[in-house]
Formats: sequence, structure tokens, C-alpha cells
Amino acid sequence: MSEDCIFCRIVDGDIPSRSVYEDETVMAFLDANPLAPGHTLVIPKAHHETLADLPEDTGARVFEVLHQLAPEIEAAVDADASNVAFNNGEAAGQEVPHVHGHVIPRFEGDGGAPVHAIAGDRPDLSDEELDEIADEIAGRS
Repeated sequence: MSEDCIFCRIVDGDIPSRSVYEDETVMAFLDANPLAPGHTLVIPKAHHETLADLPEDTGARVFEVLHQLAPEIEAAVDADASNVAFNNGEAAGQEVPHVHGHVIPRFEGDGGAPVHAIAGDRPDLSDEELDEIADEIAGRS
């Protein structure tokens, strides 16, 4: 746990939350600054700042809970769909340095955009550049 982390303080019970799920590894609660009714955060209870820091088994459990809760959240607020996403690192908009997945309910005509809209202008990459990037990523796996 990190004493400076707001999510760790929520897990410890020092800060109240509107919890919707909790087990030994994962906790889920309503976002205090929701983008839509039912906007929920799913976090590992142990402090891990980014996905690269997250142990594989804990990450699997976080995703299992996301998988379970997404349709339940949609049903609870009568949403048409949802976005499920992680901001991974400060440059990606991660405001709290503790891994957390968002389930953001979506409604027909809500004015929101798909995940593709968050990155700004799309790069103009050649086939050669795409091949180089794919090879670099594959070589690290």
C-alpha cells in the first residue's frame, strides 16, 4: 500500500467509497467524478502504478471482475453499451498512479466518442514503419 495513494486509502477504509464489489484481490467502486451514471473503477487492492507493474495473476483477476461487472453495470443504469479502458501512465491521462480500469456506461445519443477519439490526430505511417513497429513489439514478447 502507498500512504499517498487515494485508491490505497479507499481500500484501507480511510476514504469512503460507494463500493460495488470486493474480494481478496480486487475492489470496484463508483467513480467520484463520473463521466456517466454508473461509471465504475475496478482496481487491484495492492498498489501497482501501471500495467507493467501488475503481476499477471492480479491482472487476470482485475479483468475477470471487469468482465463480470460490465454487463451488471450496464443493466443497473439501463445503458446501451459501455467503454472499458485503462489510462496507463501519466502521458495517457492516468491521474491516480494506481492501476484502475474504467467501466463507463454509454447511452444512444450521449455525445460521447469511441476510444479512437482519445489519441488526437492519427499518425500517417507507411507499411514499412508499421512492419518495423510490429517486429519490434513481437521481438520483445
